[in-house]
Amino acid sequence: MGARKRNRANELKEAKKTQYFAVLKDCPTSPRKMRLVADMVRGMEVNRALDVLKFSPKEASRKVEKLLMSAIANWQAKNEGVRLEDSNLYVKTIAVDSGRILKRLRPAPQGRAHRIRKRSNHVTLYVDSRNVANDNE
Repeated sequence: MGARKRNRANELKEAKKTQYFAVLKDCPTSPRKMRLVADMVRGMEVNRALDVLKFSPKEASRKVEKLLMSAIANWQAKNEGVRLEDSNLYVKTIAVDSGRILKRLRPAPQGRAHRIRKRSNHVTLYVDSRNVANDNE
């Protein structure tokens, strides 16, 4: 590995230490359905986002709610002694990427077969404090 690549890798590693996130991999929901739920909470304050997800009728909202709780727990692990209510945490970014696709065959008329694609997705959720953003500016 060259020096420039190593330095960049170390910079990214240091930057990641100040970010609080959670990742959900291979969730057996189509990315389109998951993006509908992700768009509901993007940029929202954490407590309000949890309320929205809890009362949403969508199946994907349960998984995003659990992921948000995990991201909050990761934040609390690094910020001991700071109250969650005082920190003004919000959902900074939430990204939904396509995962692997399971291909299955379904019987069709006249002896044919249709291919069914069972999609999955990966979700990455970052939380951040609004106070930290104001201090840097």
